[in-house]
Amino acid sequence: MLDTAVPSLAPTTDPAWLLVEEGFTLVREHELESQFAIANGYLGSRGSLAEGCPLSAPATYIAGVFDAEPGSVPHLVEIHDWCHLSVSICGQPLRLDVGRTLEHRRILDMRQAILWRFWRHEDKDGRITRIRSFRFASQADRHLLVHCVEITPENYSGPLLLDASLAASATQTTHEGVSVSVALANRVLDPDGRVIGSTELLSGNQPFRAKRGSTYRLERVAAVYTSRETDRPNEAAQRHAEDALNRLTEIIADHQRAWQIRWHASDVRIEGAPEDQRALRFAAYHLLSCANPDDERVSIGARGLSGPGYKGHVLWDTEIFMLPFFTLTWPEAARAMLMYRYHTLPAARANAARLGYSGALYAWESAATGEDVTPSFVGTPEGEVIRILTGEQEHHISADVAYAVWQYWDATRDDRFLLDAGLEILIETARFWASRVVLEEDGRYHIRCVIGPDEYHESVDDNAYTNGMAQWNLETAANVAERCAVYWPEEWQAIGRRIAVSEEEIQSWRNIARDIYTGFDERTGLFEQFRGYFELEDIDLSRFANRIAPMDVILGRENIAKTKIIKQPDVVMLVYLLWDRLPAEVRKANFEYYEPRCGHGSSLSPAIHAVVAARLGNMALAEHYFRQTAEIDLANNMGNSAAGVHMAALGGLWQSAVFGFAGLHLGESEPRFQPNLPESWRRLSMRFQWRNNWFDVALP
Repeated sequence: MLDTAVPSLAPTTDPAWLLVEEGFTLVREHELESQFAIANGYLGSRGSLAEGCPLSAPATYIAGVFDAEPGSVPHLVEIHDWCHLSVSICGQPLRLDVGRTLEHRRILDMRQAILWRFWRHEDKDGRITRIRSFRFASQADRHLLVHCVEITPENYSGPLLLDASLAASATQTTHEGVSVSVALANRVLDPDGRVIGSTELLSGNQPFRAKRGSTYRLERVAAVYTSRETDRPNEAAQRHAEDALNRLTEIIADHQRAWQIRWHASDVRIEGAPEDQRALRFAAYHLLSCANPDDERVSIGARGLSGPGYKGHVLWDTEIFMLPFFTLTWPEAARAMLMYRYHTLPAARANAARLGYSGALYAWESAATGEDVTPSFVGTPEGEVIRILTGEQEHHISADVAYAVWQYWDATRDDRFLLDAGLEILIETARFWASRVVLEEDGRYHIRCVIGPDEYHESVDDNAYTNGMAQWNLETAANVAERCAVYWPEEWQAIGRRIAVSEEEIQSWRNIARDIYTGFDERTGLFEQFRGYFELEDIDLSRFANRIAPMDVILGRENIAKTKIIKQPDVVMLVYLLWDRLPAEVRKANFEYYEPRCGHGSSLSPAIHAVVAARLGNMALAEHYFRQTAEIDLANNMGNSAAGVHMAALGGLWQSAVFGFAGLHLGESEPRFQPNLPESWRRLSMRFQWRNNWFDVALP
């Protein structure tokens, strides 16, 4: 008989959990495929139409598995389109662009992490077909993808033909020798729940007769394994798919329970602002979808597992923008991401040595091994070839990783992580900065020829963010090393022997940190973003308020470098990360100076402005930047969501709500709140974990 658990499954009724797309707009399809992506940290699949369309870009990615032709830049491997399915009725293909669509709705149910589709279509001969389908990537069993499709001929009887591009199994091997296998187990059921066929009914060659008003169901389970987990991934995938198909009700229930646990730990609930609530849940949904606490070999790329942007590479986005969410709501996932940085420490050491430095310089763009895979050149639509310098000069990444290590340990007091991995990262990054600075005639240490977060200005000297974070890195490494020597003397001695760290070296870090040049002007309270910044041309950005292109495109790369226009927060980012080290008047002065000069040419930009504005009590500006951040993907306001959702912006949106509007401060003794809620937010409630205790908070 029919398995009643599957037909009874339905979307959540609360609209604040739903992302709904009514109708069909061809030109929006690529961005919707990113928005509707399903993932579970091991794999992710874009929300493409099963039958495809002229602008479909279906893809399924495996976290941490990269491929590249010799001499090219590695990219996340894409596997076969596991959920492709075309339907023909009485010899006519069922497509949105053929015949007349009576109803078409897609729903991303974020609470259950299930993508739904409801479709009623009339062909040119008047036959009406109803299709109801759902798919998900199992959060409880990360090797599984599930796709169920119900087909009902409403006003006719006739032959029904199903055609799937991947009916059984397939294996592909990367140039590095990693094999990826995907296997499908399928069955087609009649209205009484009897199996009437499986693979043979998905070949596109064998139709079956469908009766008017009857519902037929296709159930498909895809299992994915790689040679990283087993020597025989194809066999493992086949066995797992077949077993899961026979336990489909259990698979669905386990997935739902797993997401209930995740949402219980991480949902930020807003009363009075349903659109803001939906945006925060959209952010958390994609963040949770991309984490895997069971795999220390992988981290989260700039576009997660939702699209090809940045080729799946890991940047500072992960540590600075995403990791705070996981540290406070899913520390096991945060730990795994930081262990990825520990396992890639050898490559970071090699990267520093290649440039003539000591310690560890993390890759600006990192893939499987941690080697720097930043492209050297990029082409413009006009045919210009531009050299990319970020991989050579954006060195603040090492301090960013160190900052995340400290923030994680401070929040979790995971001493085992600190002793086994975190301390070594702090030491090696401090060593890098100690070798990167130059003592000059003024008696100060300088860092020359870098790129800060503001990438409109390249090859600058003494970037305030870079120098300030290097100073923090050196001081913190010294403090933590001395702490470890006191509390864990045996472990400290073992570490000291393994990586040859001495008390003299630790003291040298303190000396450098004390005398490093910061660009701070005590008279004005301002940090100069870099040497010579204050002498650049000042341009009123309000003249370009209605622009539809970034400022570097409007003015040109060479011209914008001569101005004070910045791409994204640089000094303001420093103020945010080192908030408690700076007086209130310094925070305010720097925000008010640099905020009007920011062109927001990066998706990373508005969220940080939202946090700082909220903390300073500028609520109109904070709300403006919060909603600008929310619309980066939900409204595609930067025009590039087709390449995947912007994971840093999503992490930043959560930070703007929690550290900005809720005003969460994590001090030495206990968390405290200084809330500045938007007027429309009648109440904010959330929970988070800090030092092994869960806190439930309701504001005001």
